[in-house]
Amino acid sequence: MHGATRPPYALRPHQAAALDGLERAFTAGRRRAWVVLPPGAGKTLTGLEAARRLGHPMVAFAPNTAIQGQWAREWRAFGGTAGVGRELSDAGFNVLTYQALASFDPEAEVDEDGAETGSPLDRLRPSGRELVERLRARGRLTVLLDECHHLLDTWGELLAEVLEGLPDAVVIGLTATPPDRLTAAQAALVDKLFGPVVAGPSIPAVVREGDLAPFAELAWLTTPTPVEAGWLAAEAERFAELTTDLLDPAFAPVPFLTWLDERLVRHDGITWARLERERPELTTAALRFHHAGLLALPDEARLREEHRQPPGAGDWVALLDDYVIRCLRPGGHESAVAAIRTALPSVGYQLTARGVRGGRSPVDRVLARSAAKTSAVVEILAAEAASLGDRLRAVVICDYENAAATVPARLSGVLADEAGSARLVLEELVRDPRTAVLAPLLVTGRTVAGSAEGARAFADTCTENLTFTDAGDGVAELTGRWTSRTWVARATRFFEDGGSRVLVGTRAMLGEGWDARGVNTLVDLTEATTATSVVQTRGRGLRIDPAWPDKVANTWSVVCVAAGHPKGAADWQRFVRKHDGYYGVTDAGEIMAGVSHVHPALSPYAPPPEADFGAFNATMLIRAAERHRVRALWRVGEPYADRLVHTLRVIPTDGGGRFAVTLRTAGAPAESGRRPAADRRRGPAPRPPAVVAGAHGVAPAPEVGVWPSVAAGVGVMTACLVAGLMLPLAFAGGLLCGWAVREARRALIGARVLRDTSHDPDLGAMACALADALRAAGLAPRGSEAVAVEPDETGAYRIEMDGVPPEASSCFAIAFDELVSPLGDPRYVLPRHFLTARGPLAGWRLMTRRGEPNPVVYHAVPAVLGGHRRHADLLAREWARWVSGGEPLYTRGPEGAGVLAAQRGGSPMDVTTAMRATWM
Repeated sequence: MHGATRPPYALRPHQAAALDGLERAFTAGRRRAWVVLPPGAGKTLTGLEAARRLGHPMVAFAPNTAIQGQWAREWRAFGGTAGVGRELSDAGFNVLTYQALASFDPEAEVDEDGAETGSPLDRLRPSGRELVERLRARGRLTVLLDECHHLLDTWGELLAEVLEGLPDAVVIGLTATPPDRLTAAQAALVDKLFGPVVAGPSIPAVVREGDLAPFAELAWLTTPTPVEAGWLAAEAERFAELTTDLLDPAFAPVPFLTWLDERLVRHDGITWARLERERPELTTAALRFHHAGLLALPDEARLREEHRQPPGAGDWVALLDDYVIRCLRPGGHESAVAAIRTALPSVGYQLTARGVRGGRSPVDRVLARSAAKTSAVVEILAAEAASLGDRLRAVVICDYENAAATVPARLSGVLADEAGSARLVLEELVRDPRTAVLAPLLVTGRTVAGSAEGARAFADTCTENLTFTDAGDGVAELTGRWTSRTWVARATRFFEDGGSRVLVGTRAMLGEGWDARGVNTLVDLTEATTATSVVQTRGRGLRIDPAWPDKVANTWSVVCVAAGHPKGAADWQRFVRKHDGYYGVTDAGEIMAGVSHVHPALSPYAPPPEADFGAFNATMLIRAAERHRVRALWRVGEPYADRLVHTLRVIPTDGGGRFAVTLRTAGAPAESGRRPAADRRRGPAPRPPAVVAGAHGVAPAPEVGVWPSVAAGVGVMTACLVAGLMLPLAFAGGLLCGWAVREARRALIGARVLRDTSHDPDLGAMACALADALRAAGLAPRGSEAVAVEPDETGAYRIEMDGVPPEASSCFAIAFDELVSPLGDPRYVLPRHFLTARGPLAGWRLMTRRGEPNPVVYHAVPAVLGGHRRHADLLAREWARWVSGGEPLYTRGPEGAGVLAAQRGGSPMDVTTAMRATWM
């Protein structure tokens, strides 16, 4: 049926692989498939080619008219003809919007009693039902569902029913949302609608292939305006008063901290592991309270990176909810309950009959829509324009064009009515002379607007008869007899040609499916944090630009933080959620998920200090200007494995002790400081040190050779005889000389051993010991030869197992975190003896075993090895080869319990740790 059509471009490797996957699925008898490809990787072409090969009539559905137009243009590039109406032309290919089908009759929604009536098909308007009948009449056809993640949230029930009525149809869903980012309910619906996923490559893999543009994830940190900050400070006072009162033992008959001690520190009748599994919000809050010095360390607990933060509003609220429900209300302490109820709204919570419930906080709204964020957009685009000049093509994505509702009375005078809107961003850009010259243009599903000069220049490129309307603040709107399908296409072409260097729009129009290859700067002002919205929004800048083959895209997030408010990190946490599971390149050349790819010093659990914002933003601007360096960091064209490696960052504490790192990844360093995966194990495998510290001295004990001492003694005795001394004197002199030589050699050898044996804890040796133990226990396929230890630009060390499955690298990273972290409640601990003395005298004492016992600290045997004595002994065996002699101590016995009590909560090393995931 489509014999005269052909793909307009050669298929890329990932497109060919996806088509092969579809062919295997259809050959196996499946009639439905869900294909995942990154934004910009050619989903439209892949879907059309798959449908073309099947040879049936094709009907595609798209989420909006702009994407509908793109499908039509792409099929015309194949050499075909496209229909775009509900009547379904005989062209062989028709493309519609989902709304063309999902148009419901409001009178059919409910019956006279207000109950829902019928199925989704029964509630369609006549035009929708007629379209369904036309689809059924086609018989065998191929249905293409673009951006089909929408089906999971909006049209899923309807499409499921429609597809049930098309038994002869082949259905291909296309999306950029990775399957591992779906919720359980979404994954179940995908399986029901489509069956197993045909997964394509990750975004980093397509960048490495050269089919997507390299990109840098950047952030601009700002604080609220003075007016906003004043309001936030006043709001914070009520909650601060509550927290102060809660710490007063007189607050209630059962004081708050007393309750927490009984409930969480001792947690009688329930293990910490179970409590952590069933109530993670409580255990996290309790450990943050411990970090703040408000609680003792709960029995069996261990601090991790996420716990080493001050407690925030969410932590207080989690504990208050438990306190009210389990203690205050059963005890009838209504005055304490009333005080809590009064204070909670200041941080966006309400105390109900069923406990504390959250809602959209006015504080969150102020931070998300702060005027400081709009000002930041101006600074970012001014800097990008200074760097790129006429080559700049920037897009600013907002949630909405205009405010849908007035600002709440509580925020009157704090936020403008249009705060956070695309309209306000346009006005700010037009007002500032640095960005007005960029001819910014607002393009949404309802409006086209810009500066008077810019709007007129755009109108001159259009054939329609357009009217100019003065919208105030230097902005002019264009109206006429045209639709968004037309003006979006025209504005995109005007933008790509350089008539406008900045488009401002909404996520609904420009944040998904919209195709402009020239985009090289994207500023994300949206609040959406779902995996779908993040991938789609960022995908706008990743397409290859034929006019600039070396294009590198900068994606900016603007984050507003109010350090003095208990919910002042709400916008930061939104930023963290956006980057969770999304991969970008670090300044050291690693490709990592999470905010650490923006800067390795960033933590997902707390923003940096406000005093550092200026320096941080300056660093981001420098990186933004170094596009050539970012491209080099991505190493386009080099081999890759497209898999994850779990990495532990070990960070020396400020003013803490030293530690050694004798192990380094082999091979020449890359320009970035991060070695290519293929080069990382080219050197010889690491070897254990010749000796390690033991309880006394070192093991194995060095030996002093006999023959040098004998030779020296014989030589002296011979010299004495030649000199005419009597034999007894000559013999005594020989013995004395031999003894002196032996002791001197002992001192020198001992001094050399002390010099060559690390006095500081050796991260590389510890990592090798753990890796070999995991291999011996059958928990990892490789051992010390797979360990990689590398420094980064912040002074921290990245430690990981390379060339092993993700589950093994995760096991290693978690276990190493436990090994070097403060003791919690491990079943076994291992001693690490270390040497402190140096010099010949100390060396002689070492060799003669006359020295004092070596100092010792204890490390936790990681839980994965601590469950059985046999596995703990495996670690002790490897520990004795790499680190230190000593047997594992069982902490439930008297000696081990004493060690645990003495060192519990204390750190065996002056470091903090952070778990990260790295793409290889």
